[in-house]
Amino acid sequence: MARYTGPSCKLCRREGQKLFLKGDRCYSGKCGVERRSFPPGQHGQGRKKSSEYSMQLRAKQQARRYYGVLEKQFHHYYDMATKHQGVTGENLLATLESRLDNVVYRLGWASSRKEARQLVTHGHFTINGKRVDIPSYLVKAGETIAIAKKSQESPKIQAVVEANSAKPIVKWLELDRDNLSAKVLGRAEREDIDLFVEETLIVELYSK
Repeated sequence: MARYTGPSCKLCRREGQKLFLKGDRCYSGKCGVERRSFPPGQHGQGRKKSSEYSMQLRAKQQARRYYGVLEKQFHHYYDMATKHQGVTGENLLATLESRLDNVVYRLGWASSRKEARQLVTHGHFTINGKRVDIPSYLVKAGETIAIAKKSQESPKIQAVVEANSAKPIVKWLELDRDNLSAKVLGRAEREDIDLFVEETLIVELYSK
């Protein structure tokens, strides 16, 4: 499946906010958004009027790039969100939050969602004791996620876990740092999601 392979910082600059695509670099002075806060390209510093459609498109692109999913996947998640009770926009973000690669990142077992996706693909994690290597797997309340026993001995994973040991954990996940496991307590609520996007704009875009 094709994925964007260009510079990650260009995506953040295009969306005008940090999407935290490069781990620790995003928190340093080397962050592309802090160094050049305008969109990439020769016309990036020019003033442009934003139409209603462009604002809706930017909101969708921000969310899609934040979670690292393709257009077809994103539209599928939107369709799922419309079938659940509640606010469609919040349902959409909650579904994206429940992706296994995002959960691994939220637990501090990877420095970025891109790294989390790679680690999941390589089979470093289990759910309820069974190895799962699908980054798009949607975790459910009551499930237990853990770093596979053999993978716990990996120096790379140990270094990442140690580096993120002080990272705050969202309240819908319960982390057992000693056993390198975690339990899903429920669904992510909007206040738990640090994505600065108006999800209502995404709903308006897909509702046309």
